[in-house]
Amino acid sequence: MKLLLYAPLLVVCTKVYAVDPFEDFHKYGELSEEEIHELHKGEFLYGDIEFGFIANSGNTKNSSFKLQSNLYQDFQHWRNQFKLDGHYANEENTETGVDDETASRYFLSAQTSYKFGVDNESFFLYGDYEVDEFNGREYTTTFALGYGNRLFEGRKNTVDFTIGPGISMYRVDNDTELEFGQKRVERGELLRLSLQWERNISKRTRFNQDFSYVQSVSGLGGRGFAETSLISQVIEGLSLKVSYTYRYNSKPEEDKRKVDTELGVTFVYSFD
Repeated sequence: MKLLLYAPLLVVCTKVYAVDPFEDFHKYGELSEEEIHELHKGEFLYGDIEFGFIANSGNTKNSSFKLQSNLYQDFQHWRNQFKLDGHYANEENTETGVDDETASRYFLSAQTSYKFGVDNESFFLYGDYEVDEFNGREYTTTFALGYGNRLFEGRKNTVDFTIGPGISMYRVDNDTELEFGQKRVERGELLRLSLQWERNISKRTRFNQDFSYVQSVSGLGGRGFAETSLISQVIEGLSLKVSYTYRYNSKPEEDKRKVDTELGVTFVYSFD
């Protein structure tokens, strides 16, 4: 289990054609999720890009950066979402001057949803691609399609879900010794489920819980992802974000652990 602590860390949210409504802290508690999307309907692209960097020198010399983005396109019948999550860290031995890479993970996903019936119902097509230098795989990719809807909508809470079948594929690193009967490239069918719970605690504070799980029906195991975050406005335009990320792989490669976690404490700057 790897614990990553960024505190304090300034994350700059860059405007892309429009301000990301989910990161506009002036509107927390004032608009529902659908009202926020309605506000930006027809825009080519809106969302946020976050970047964090830490560098230490002296007795210890290391550096680490984390890049995240969440971009949307929202049209009359279609809504597209693009996510990017990257983390890299290295540490230099001050005595030998040798660099040692300690983290290198990049994740990209895209989802397009066709809205039909009531506003909250949709048919979706999802795909992701992940490269992690420390999980024993060159890459892991997933494709899924299915149905999405809203389980609950209240004054302060919304809960959305998607579910559907798909396929997954991954390639084992060339440096990893294969077990008897194991292939370098594995493919199989799966069932994917995702849930997103958002709660507006107050006009200054928001709670998010994202969860997704992919279960193979071809004997390749299951993979889960959960992120819990609390975002609270400190002063106008500046907020504090605390997040905990949990990643699970029921069948990791040899000598790899099933669980990876990240703990982050970050400052988020929002501007119009």
